[in-house]
Formats: sequence, structure tokens, C-alpha cells
Amino acid sequence: MTDRLAALASGARFGKFASVGVVGAMFDLTVSSILIIGFGVVGEIAKLVGAEVAIMVMFVINDRWTFAGAGADYFTAKVRRFLKSNFVRSGGLAVQVLVVRALREVPVSIPVFGIDLWQLIPLPIAIAASMFLNYVAESLFTWRITARSSQR
Repeated sequence: MTDRLAALASGARFGKFASVGVVGAMFDLTVSSILIIGFGVVGEIAKLVGAEVAIMVMFVINDRWTFAGAGADYFTAKVRRFLKSNFVRSGGLAVQVLVVRALREVPVSIPVFGIDLWQLIPLPIAIAASMFLNYVAESLFTWRITARSSQR
């Protein structure tokens, strides 16, 4: 197994990444749901805004915890990683938007207290669909992990 594949197989790192993902999902779902239910924003647009808020929150936590020590600590290096993270996660975000769009086209309605829950159900499904893509891309391209960095 190559250094990078061994590093990707780190259960501890993946566990941290998934935990941070839960925090990000809470931000994403909260912002997206408020935009959809409270302001009538279309699901795909709400998803984009919610995801960007989540990406910012997750970057900070991942940089300080999940991938601590995997990158230089000076300001310009962090800004570069943040921009890289946004670029890399655009693939995962594209997957999310496509999932939301596809599921929004399904002729289902689940009315509860005057709210159609079917507008919200695609959001967590979309997040789950992009999780592994984001883990691999962030590990390899944003923080450039190797087996040596997985020992930390």
C-alpha cells in the first residue's frame, strides 16, 4: 500500500473527519432549512449557501484537529489551504446539488404542520452522498497527507 493509501485508511483520521462532518451537516442543514422554510429559497440555492457555511466551519475544525500538523501554520498557508478546500469540496458540493435536484423532482409530498418535509429530506441524503469524495479529496489535495502524517 502506498503512503497515501495507508494514510487514507487511518480509522482515527476518518473518525475525526466524520465527526467534523456531523458538525458541518448541522450548520448546513440549519442554514438550508431556514432558507427554504423561512424565506422560500429554492432547494438548490439554499443547499449552496448552507454548504458554504458548513465548509468554512469544517475547514477551521479540520485544520486545527483532524489534519493538525499536516500543513504549515502561517497565515498565507492557511489561506491557500482554505481556497484549496473550497475548490476541492466543489466536487462534493456538485454531487450534493445534483442529488437535491434529482430528489426534488420526485413527486412526493410529506406535509407535517403545514411544511412539506420532502423539501428537507434530500438535504442529509446529499451530504451523505458526498462524504467519501470529500474525505479523499481533502486528505490528498488540501492537506496532502502521507502515512507519516497519519501517525500524529
